[in-house]
Order: sequence, then C-alpha cells, then structure tokens
Amino acid sequence: MAHRVSKGDVIAFRLGAHHLTERLGEGGLLDAAGRCGIQNSPPGSALLALHARVRNLTQEQVTGAVAEEKSLLQTWCMRGAPFYFPASDAPVFTTGVLPPTEEAMRHLVPGVEQALDKLNLSLIEAVGLAGAEVGDVLSGRRLDINGLGAEIATRIARSLPKRQRDVWEEEGPYAPGQPLGEGVVHFCVRILTLQQVVCFAPRARNKAQFVLVDEWLGHSIPDIDPDLARSELLRRYLRCYGPSTRGDFAAWAGIHTGDIDPWWNLVGDELTQVEVSGTSWILTEDLDALRSAPMPKGVRLLPPRDPYTQMRDRETIVDKKYHPEVWKTVGEPGTVLAGGKIIGTWRPRKSGRKLAITIKTFCSLPDRDKKSLQGEAEQVAPLRGASSVHVEFDTY
Repeated sequence: MAHRVSKGDVIAFRLGAHHLTERLGEGGLLDAAGRCGIQNSPPGSALLALHARVRNLTQEQVTGAVAEEKSLLQTWCMRGAPFYFPASDAPVFTTGVLPPTEEAMRHLVPGVEQALDKLNLSLIEAVGLAGAEVGDVLSGRRLDINGLGAEIATRIARSLPKRQRDVWEEEGPYAPGQPLGEGVVHFCVRILTLQQVVCFAPRARNKAQFVLVDEWLGHSIPDIDPDLARSELLRRYLRCYGPSTRGDFAAWAGIHTGDIDPWWNLVGDELTQVEVSGTSWILTEDLDALRSAPMPKGVRLLPPRDPYTQMRDRETIVDKKYHPEVWKTVGEPGTVLAGGKIIGTWRPRKSGRKLAITIKTFCSLPDRDKKSLQGEAEQVAPLRGASSVHVEFDTY
C-alpha cells in the first residue's frame, strides 16, 4: 500500500537534501558537490550553486579544490552536461552514468546516429578508435574540444579503409567546414569522460580544456563494479529528488525510460511507494525524513540550472503558468527561493566592477524578504567579480 504525503512534505525534504534549508559549514564544499553533482553550464553557475549551499564560499576555495588539491573534479556527466563532483566520488558520476548498451549510449549522446550509420560504425567502435588515440594526443597537454577532436580525427582517418575514410573526411552536419569524423569524435569524447579517460582542467581563454584523468589527478580512478556505481547514483538521485519515478530519473540522467532497468532494478527492494500527485518512489530509509522535514526559512539566489530546479516534476515547485519564465531554452534566468518556495527569477548585468541584479517575482514581496535578498546579492557580487551591487525589484 502506498504512503500518502503532501507536496509540502516533498518540497521540504528535497530542500533539506539539497542543503538549501540551512547552509553547510565552511568545510562543506565536497559534501554539497557530492549530493547529486553540481552542473556548471552556463559556465560559472556551479560557483553560485555551491555558494547557495556552503557558508562564506569563495571563488578561491573552489579554484583551490579543482586546480591544487584536485579534490573536486569536473567532467561531462548527466545529460551530457559538465558537472562538478568530488574526485573521491568519480566512479558514481562516471561509471554510474555510463549506459551498458550501444542503444542506450546513443540515447545519451543524441545526434551521432546518422553519422555512424553513414560510416557503418557502431558508437562503441567509434569510441574505441578515439580512445586508442587520445592518450598520445593529450599526453602532457591541454586541448579544447575543437583541437582535441581535430587531432584525433586526423589520426583515425589514417587507419580507415579508403571508402570509409572518404566519408569520414567529408563535411558533416555539425559545423560548417567540420569533417564528419571530427564531429563524431566530439560525441565520443563525451563517452570517454564517462570511461574515466579524460576530464576538464580549468578554462583557458574562455574555453574548456581537456586533460587525461590519470595525469590530472596523478593516479587512476579506482575501478568499481558498474552495478555498484549505478545503484549509488540512483540512491543519490532519490535522496535529492525523491519521491520520484523511473521516467523522471531517466530524464535527469539523460537516458530513455526504456533503458532504465540497469539502474532501477538494482535498488528495487530498497524502495517504498508513495502517493503525492501520482505514484512515485522513495528510498525506504528516507520515508521518516520525508514525513518530518522542517519547512525552510530564508532566501537564496539560485543560478540557472541549479540542481534543485533540475527536477523533472516542475509543477511541484513552480506554478505551470510561470514555467516559460523559469525554464527557457536560451537565456535561462536564475531563480529566487524564499521561505521554501520559488517566488521568481533574477538576472545579473555587469558593467566593470558594478553588478546590477533584477529580481522579478510572481507576487509582491514583504520588506523583510527584500532586505534578505539584498544581503544575498551582496554575497553574490564578489563571486561575479564585482565590488558593488544594486538590486531592482519587479513583478510579473
């Protein structure tokens, strides 16, 4: 029999799991990143998401964790997007995301199918070709995706039969003047990140730089059983987004619902069915926490694509009529969290060292929330390289 819970219970539980009820202490960076990963697109959004979860976080702390301590790793992950997560959790966010079959892998990197069919190659074969070259190409170097793709594609072309090589070198559909094979390599690199071969170094000249994982970390990422990694990824998802469904987990991970069994079946005996606005599932061990989570107070300025707003049951947290304002295909704004509710959106404009933030809310705000949001904006300003901030309020 399913347990009934309210939407308020679900919101309170999720906010607590995302560390948005109360900020972690100053040493909480890795704990915040390890919950379910922190997406870093658009670039810089991860810093703001971490700031919303960790007290007094600075750019220097994040940079140090990435570039010096190497305790925080960035690579392509769920939905093919760049994520930060603790290096110690790398198997969960690499092996745990990687689908076990050719078809499911194609679903994770949509757009490559037509090119592979034209080449008469499977994605697994193409990734194998790219993987055989990437070590020599990247050894001791850092390359952006265009430089990396071009060099690997040139090397692969030499090994192909003439008919296949001709197709490989013809212009493809992905970018003007880009050979088809080079475009295919770009897709393969996404899989190579999940195979723990390459990862991101800090950006240079405003471009993402790829490095070999072993060289960057100074050691290999430990191999663990893929089933252990997949089951742990699903558990972390459910701790942050539960109660949830198979379809919502699939959308969050970037795979098709029909490909979900290698994850879901592993933890089926750990789940309890609940009723919110429909049937969903939660980890049985979290059922008591779901029923008793305190409703949070205070405010946060969440960045575009913050982990909390990446849930798939969007009507749980935002009235449907405001969805087009919150989740835009291009130019997505940040969201304003107050008293446990998404109450509006915000956008920054920077001119020199001055930052202007426009907060647009779904209803009028009390003065105390405006004052609190002003305080949040003053903390955001240095993270955006600004020395001062001006906040404007508006309503939809």
